[in-house]
Amino acid sequence: FDKRQSAQVKTRLPSVASYAKIDDFTVEITTKTVDSFFPYQMLWFLVSSPAQYDKLGKDWDKFASQPSGTGPFKLTKLVPRELAELTKNPDYWDKKRLAKADKLILIPMPEALTRTNALLAGQVDLIETPAPDAVPQLKAAGMRIVDNVTPHVWNYHLSVLPGSPWTDIRLRKALNLAIDRDAVVGLMSGLAKPAKGQVDPSSPWFGKPTFELKYDLAAAKKLVEEAGYSKDKPLKTTFIIAQGGTGQMLSLPMNEFLQQSFKEIGIDIDFKVVELETLYSHWRKGAADEMNAGITANNIAYVTSDPLYAIVRFFHSGQVAPTGVNWGGYKNPKVDALIDEAKQTFDSAKQDALLAQAHALIVDDAALVWVVHDTNPHALSPKVKTFVQAQHWFQDLTQIGLE
Repeated sequence: FDKRQSAQVKTRLPSVASYAKIDDFTVEITTKTVDSFFPYQMLWFLVSSPAQYDKLGKDWDKFASQPSGTGPFKLTKLVPRELAELTKNPDYWDKKRLAKADKLILIPMPEALTRTNALLAGQVDLIETPAPDAVPQLKAAGMRIVDNVTPHVWNYHLSVLPGSPWTDIRLRKALNLAIDRDAVVGLMSGLAKPAKGQVDPSSPWFGKPTFELKYDLAAAKKLVEEAGYSKDKPLKTTFIIAQGGTGQMLSLPMNEFLQQSFKEIGIDIDFKVVELETLYSHWRKGAADEMNAGITANNIAYVTSDPLYAIVRFFHSGQVAPTGVNWGGYKNPKVDALIDEAKQTFDSAKQDALLAQAHALIVDDAALVWVVHDTNPHALSPKVKTFVQAQHWFQDLTQIGLE
């Protein structure tokens, strides 16, 4: 058992009770309860090489710069926070998916404008999340914009623990009604879709919520006033957000837009701005941890690609952090019962129906503040001839081909 490794994935594998080696090629895994969603969790059994770990003196920092695996690329250079150089692995086991490019250099650039300028200057060939207001300029320069429907939601995860203002459903609903989501999409130059809940209405898990996420400033102000606040007597609280990072879209501009929107209804939000990895640490600990003292919401955009990721880990009371990532301590016995029944159901149609009922209750509770769904846009240089955009944040780099 390795505590550091475990911390990276334990919240993604909440069903595992125990495991045992059967033989050199077989591992037996026992779950805590009957869990029909367990196959989705199998994706997060991330395996590191024990031999390489031992060879490097059981030092994960050394392992990070000298990894060992069976993937389509070899890490030939790593400069933390500057670049990672990946070289094609000609011995990759799947000959049909050998990398098209001989070498890829990955460069972290948290600022959208920095990424965009680097692409325009020819310093890089592909970027994710270009600066939305620069999209016309990018197209005029011959760049190609590629996006796709993505199971993702940009949200504020509210604490509903004792002492948090968000224990009052009127205030949770007010936040959701104070947002002009079409304006947020405009801020993203159309590279987003207004959210109606945790998942898109096209999802089989959407259901029929009665609370509609729409822009209704008058209704939002009324709810805030009923709760005892106003523009003259504002509610003041702190949210923790990231300065940027994968999946966070335009973190700072979007947060600043919403900060002003909430101010209009008498809710003053102060932001604690940190790096994304720091935000993840706060997230894993949960709202009750002393690390999050004084913080009543976080802003991590969520993947919603399967039942565990979309619903279970955020809204079941058994997943309250640090066990899972029900960060804010949300508890609804009806939601728990529907999720528990779905987990014991191996008929996918019945699963969908139960999850849809659970999602409707979650939206009616205004459990989170849902803003938009990302379309995960990428901007490509004319030199990039092949790039297949997956409906996910994870992209297959083997398919990137240059002229």
